[in-house]
Amino acid sequence: MKILYICTHNRCRSILCEAITNASNGKVEARSAGSQPVGEVHPLSLKYLAERGFSTNGLQSQSWDEFEDYDADLVVTVCDSAAGESCPVYFGKSLKVHWGLEDPSKLEGSEQEKADAFNNTIDIIEKRVAALAELAEKNLDKAALKDALSTLGAQ
Repeated sequence: MKILYICTHNRCRSILCEAITNASNGKVEARSAGSQPVGEVHPLSLKYLAERGFSTNGLQSQSWDEFEDYDADLVVTVCDSAAGESCPVYFGKSLKVHWGLEDPSKLEGSEQEKADAFNNTIDIIEKRVAALAELAEKNLDKAALKDALSTLGAQ
C-alpha cells in the first residue's frame, strides 16, 4: 500500500508519519508532502524521531506537485488546514482520510514540554500506523478499506 501524508508545510506531522510508516513491518510505503512546503524539516522532528530510533535519512519538505506520478493508494491529511484544501486532481483515484494531529512544533514551553508533545504525537502515529499496516496485510478491496480507515483517525 502506497501512502502519501499531507500537511500544509510538510515539516513536522507529515514527516513524522512518513518516517514511522516506513519503519513499520508491513506492506506499506510512505512519502510526505505539503501544499505549501517550507523547504526544510523541523529540527525537533528529526531530533525526536532519531531519539526514538527512526531513520531520518532522506526526509525532506517537498510539494505535493512532486508526487503526481506516485499513484498513492491512500492520501492522509494530518492537519486541519490541509484537510480543508482541495487535493490536486491526480490524487483523484486515491482513498482519502484525515488523521487530525496537534502540531507539536507549535508548542511554546520548556524543553521537557516540547519533548512530551513530540513523543505524544509519535505515540499516536505509531498506534495508527500499526493498525494501518494490519489493514494493508488484509488486501481489502477499496470499499472495505475505506470503512476500516474511517476509525483510524479517532485512535
